Amino acid sequence: MNKTLKSISPAPLKKGETIGIIAPAGPVNDREAFAAGARLIEEMGFRIKHRPDIFRQDGYLAGSDQERLAELHALFADPEVKALVAARGGYGCLRLLADLDFALIRANPKMLIGFSDLTVLHAAIGKQTGLVTLHGPMLATLARGDRETRESFFRWLSGCPETKIKARGLEILRGGDAAGRLLPGNLACLCHLLATPWEPDWQGAILVLEDIGEPPYRLDRLLTQLAVAGKLKGIAGLILGDFGESEASETVWRRALELLPENIPVWGNFPCGHGSRNLTLPLGAEARLDSSAGVLAFPRMI
Repeated sequence: MNKTLKSISPAPLKKGETIGIIAPAGPVNDREAFAAGARLIEEMGFRIKHRPDIFRQDGYLAGSDQERLAELHALFADPEVKALVAARGGYGCLRLLADLDFALIRANPKMLIGFSDLTVLHAAIGKQTGLVTLHGPMLATLARGDRETRESFFRWLSGCPETKIKARGLEILRGGDAAGRLLPGNLACLCHLLATPWEPDWQGAILVLEDIGEPPYRLDRLLTQLAVAGKLKGIAGLILGDFGESEASETVWRRALELLPENIPVWGNFPCGHGSRNLTLPLGAEARLDSSAGVLAFPRMI
């Protein structure tokens, strides 16, 4: 989040309002998962809108850069659409940033929900507009999420989120309290934003990291890159989400404790990432980390 910009909280949705589905990264290969997510949203009383060519494909992308950018701009500008949910992740958001109309987005603030490659859009939009976005399930992952994941998603959409999260199975790797802006995202995607105009503000942030499919040595390299770039020494706290295999998680936990100053609290096994547990988190919102209680709280919402 750009500290010079006033934070913008998008309006919550009412039953019967419309959610736009975007495909800004990879193509929608699993149409059954797409349909299952759409059914869940409609069962909760919301409508869905997307372009007729939502299943378009251009190699590993969901269409050309121009098509994906036009889709994103059109749904932000559409007065009928009150929130945007990504169909899936993959890769491609980084290619859109140079031509993204941030003035349009700031003039039409809406909830933007997704994770993985959507980290790039979240970080850039937060940096350039001040809009608080939501790191959470995408349409293709919503149906496979557990009950807690789905409830979290719909509570945030409806403007009645949990103000305190006490996660099952949380590991307090290093205790302590912290307060700061929440910065959740995919580890690799955040590293790809280093030295770009859209790199997020790390100073004083409560950083929440997740990733999938990366062998331990690559996770070590990504964390080490953040550290040697000076991005970890100024954060307020670190929360580590899902990294897939247990060996990968153990590598991340151990390396994080080696790299971070001893006064920075570190949590592990938080329900955030590519697994069935993926709680929705507000990127850019003020948060408080209480290690003694194992609670992540959002004080401005209490």
